[in-house]
Amino acid sequence: MYVRFAVAEIHERSQRCVGVFQALYRLRDAGKLHPYEEEHLRVVSEWFNAHLEKPTRFTAAKPAYYRKKSKAISWFRDTAHDHIAQIREMVAILESHGVSVRMLKTDRVGYVVYEDEHQVVAEPFSDVHL
Repeated sequence: MYVRFAVAEIHERSQRCVGVFQALYRLRDAGKLHPYEEEHLRVVSEWFNAHLEKPTRFTAAKPAYYRKKSKAISWFRDTAHDHIAQIREMVAILESHGVSVRMLKTDRVGYVVYEDEHQVVAEPFSDVHL
């Protein structure tokens, strides 16, 4: 089972719901986060940088990847308890600003282009609209 936390806004490339970090960065860039929330976002972002591998691919396309639009989205494995707990802290900030966040669950993430112990990155199947 895989989980993802997302808001209702649709991402222009993937055509799927925007993830928590993108939603928070958009609020921050719009000047809507309180200073303590910005600091908490920075701390959690650093935690993820230290505890989650950066995916090496975001497309199922063959080389040259840079010419292809990335449609892949990231999912946590349901066993990534510490990572999910950190994301829930970010969800709390979004919800305190009136942004509704859904936890999506699936066994069918799509065409997997990257995976590690804690996450998978996949291009969604066209018949699945999570």
